[in-house]
Amino acid sequence: MKSLNRWNRLAWNKMIDLDSAQDQILQSLRTNLGEKNLLNLPKDKFVSDVLQDIKTKKQIKERSFKISALVRKLSKVSQEVKPQVSFKNVGTVQHIGNGVATLSGLPSVQLEELVTFPNGVQGMVLNLDRKHVDVILLGPDQGIRGGDLTLATGKRLSVPVGMQFLGRVIGPLGRPQDELGPIVPSEYRFIERIAPGVIERAPVNEPLYSGTKIIDALIPLGRGQRELILGDRQTGKTTLALDTILSQRGTDVKCIYVAISQKKTSVINAINILKKGGVLGQTTVIIASPDDPPALRYLAPYVGVTLAEFLLDQGMDVLIVYDDLSKHADSYRELSLLLRRPPGREAYPGDIFYLHSRLLERACKLSEAHGGGSITALPIVTTQKGNISGYIPTNLISITDGQIMLDNDLFNKGEKPAIDIGRSVSRVGGAAQEDAMKLMVGALKLELSQYEEVARFARFGTEVNEATQRQIARGMRLQKLLGQNPHEPVSMVDQVILFFALTRDYMDAVPVEDIQRFSHDLLVFAHTQEIQLIDSIKYHRALDEALIEDMHNMLGEFVARWQKIERGEK
Repeated sequence: MKSLNRWNRLAWNKMIDLDSAQDQILQSLRTNLGEKNLLNLPKDKFVSDVLQDIKTKKQIKERSFKISALVRKLSKVSQEVKPQVSFKNVGTVQHIGNGVATLSGLPSVQLEELVTFPNGVQGMVLNLDRKHVDVILLGPDQGIRGGDLTLATGKRLSVPVGMQFLGRVIGPLGRPQDELGPIVPSEYRFIERIAPGVIERAPVNEPLYSGTKIIDALIPLGRGQRELILGDRQTGKTTLALDTILSQRGTDVKCIYVAISQKKTSVINAINILKKGGVLGQTTVIIASPDDPPALRYLAPYVGVTLAEFLLDQGMDVLIVYDDLSKHADSYRELSLLLRRPPGREAYPGDIFYLHSRLLERACKLSEAHGGGSITALPIVTTQKGNISGYIPTNLISITDGQIMLDNDLFNKGEKPAIDIGRSVSRVGGAAQEDAMKLMVGALKLELSQYEEVARFARFGTEVNEATQRQIARGMRLQKLLGQNPHEPVSMVDQVILFFALTRDYMDAVPVEDIQRFSHDLLVFAHTQEIQLIDSIKYHRALDEALIEDMHNMLGEFVARWQKIERGEK
């Protein structure tokens, strides 16, 4: 049996084939037991038992070998890996509703930090307390319940920006809304940014034409200016803003229109107007619908100015319209009340002024050393019965560089645009006005105000002399000339021609009711017969003696033709 054990070990160590092992076992048994004793053994059973024993030991050794190799590998890896401990800032939902969540935990969370909920929606921390934090949701709250765990990301809110957003309609967080496919951004930027300092800025000295005659003549805009548009509901505030965007067709100005809590039908109409006017390709429309969470309505204008700042950093000129900031203030008030912040005047929170100042101060004109670009802001605010002393209008008037006041009575009389010249002002735009426009409109505002005063006395039946009658007639023609239809912007050159005709008495013989028709025919004549004169005014931006003489010759010829046609002569 000793030989058998020896052979057993030999077979095991050498891993011999099991079929040949049987013959070797039998040969060993013949030698040690003899043929006689061998014949009395149950051959098959004995051999099978031995082979099974060998197979079992082999399997055990193979497993032992594999385990030993794995242990050696793990030991080697463990020596190379340094032990690390991972901590996660986790909170628990205590209350959820109306787009606001109250969370416990999150001991190291920071203000404006993003928090992720179980359904994938993110929120931004807006309130910090000893025992809880308040988070505004950036998406729907469906599926979020009390007791759900939340995870602090350690990141601030950033939005995509890039040239690819021009010509697109997007949501408050930069997601496409126009079914034109995804947008590949150039980069991501934080929505909050410190406004450029005084040293980085340059004076406003370049005009931005609105296409509205009364604005460009009497309340001029400059690139980098912040001009507030005020008025009651349905008085043409959005129309003025859209016309300003339309007038940028063919220029290098990029436009951003931010619709805050506007009806979807109104937004669709605005998009169609921009598309029809051929400026949608250089415009980005940002929509924050009334049915969006209040957080998205609150963030929309900051997303718009962040995109504008990207274009500004490329050295571009940008026009951004906020329509409107009174609804934006209402959204912030709603959020603040849900966050249990102490209400102040008209239930607005105490930092409502800072809300808009940090937004509008980002509009600027940069110096050439910093790129020379500009952001021109046209914020819109709704008044109640023409009251500009309301809380939000007063704040915005103090922040901006002037205001365009729309009057409900003028609108009802059919005077469009219904701009109240007496209460409208541009504090910096005059410095950016072209020399040609300055020469034409220098005394128009005074003439218009004097006309309104004199006309008021004339309505009471007061007798007036011949000079006053001429003044009233001149004022009536001026008022008629300043009127224009919506979405029909007038270029700078066309305005110069019309105001030249008025101030040089070429319209004195034209009946007041025919002023609009006379103006239309004059511009058609100039663009068909005096193309060289048009190009000269457009190029020089000023009127020298030669151009003034050419203007007189053109107007003399046109008036003679127009009067001849009016008399029915061929």
